[in-house]
Amino acid sequence: MKKLSFVFATILLITVSCAKKEAAEQLYGTTWELEYISGPRIAFEGLFPDKKPQLTFDKETKKATGNNGCNGYTAEFTLGEENAISFGEAGPTTMMYCGQGEQEFLKTIKRINKYSFDLEGKLNLLMDDVTMMRFKKVTTEE
Repeated sequence: MKKLSFVFATILLITVSCAKKEAAEQLYGTTWELEYISGPRIAFEGLFPDKKPQLTFDKETKKATGNNGCNGYTAEFTLGEENAISFGEAGPTTMMYCGQGEQEFLKTIKRINKYSFDLEGKLNLLMDDVTMMRFKKVTTEE
């Protein structure tokens, strides 16, 4: 019985470990476009009237690149246990002013500490267990 329990525990551990690796792999090879942000009292379309923020995660450089709804965006990201994620300081960008959306994006992404994927394959960036930002796939690399 002890051997059977050990085998079952080992299989469960391998399955959970593989599922976590598969979740992280979903970040890559896709451009993610913001479709929801929590917090601001301004409607989403009012924050980002011309261009929606987008992110692409680079596995090798550990950088997220794209735009914050106005200017270019680049920041290092770190993945951890239990779907933990954090973003470093945003790199230099152009200084074009496009309203409040850019500042809301930058403020919110610094608060993110977890990520998840919903049943539709959308990327949720969370602060603890609260979804703060939700992204949809817009392109997939072949």
